[in-house]
Amino acid sequence: MWTLPPGDTVLHLLSWVALAAQSMTAALAAGRRSMDWVGVCMLGAITALGGGTVRDVLLGHYPLAWVERPSYLAVTVIAAFATILIARLVDRLTTAFLVLDAVGLVVFSIAGCEVAWQINVSPPIVIVAGMITGCAGGVLRDILCNDVPLLFRAELYASVAVATGLVYAIGFVLKLDGDLWTFMTFAVGLSFRLLALRYRWNMPKFVYVGSERS
Repeated sequence: MWTLPPGDTVLHLLSWVALAAQSMTAALAAGRRSMDWVGVCMLGAITALGGGTVRDVLLGHYPLAWVERPSYLAVTVIAAFATILIARLVDRLTTAFLVLDAVGLVVFSIAGCEVAWQINVSPPIVIVAGMITGCAGGVLRDILCNDVPLLFRAELYASVAVATGLVYAIGFVLKLDGDLWTFMTFAVGLSFRLLALRYRWNMPKFVYVGSERS
């Protein structure tokens, strides 16, 4: 999570949608593990807001986004609670939520890069900030659900965040038109993620089977 430049109205709207979508998918994960209603809402908020929180803490960027704008927190909690009421409907919309998750990953990655640029850090840190913003919330969700985080599996997820941040950083280093380049970055990142889902692109796996030594 974020903050995007004031002119990026469409991306702001998409970020709200992505916040709700990530909270709802996390709520389903909580439901599959029989968490109580408070746990469902907490997991939804942590998943949606966790990436931006980790980024801000690491960069010393205060106040935190959801502290400065409590409406972010409200949206995630409401979305998670709504999922309890319409869980079966949400569970049927798997494809739609995969697309919304892809949108969220790219939008949050761009927003993380923007926050890092605002405090004048170097381009590599900008890219890392974008990756953290896009991915850390999902890592926290998986850890709390006792799963291997998606970030550490073969699926292209963190790679998409890094690629998005790299394209975004190139535009700023070359001083290209900000709004235009932001939307181009969004298009590239979203296309990359959707193509990876469609064709099941994966990173190479490291598989080691050897004798254990005490």
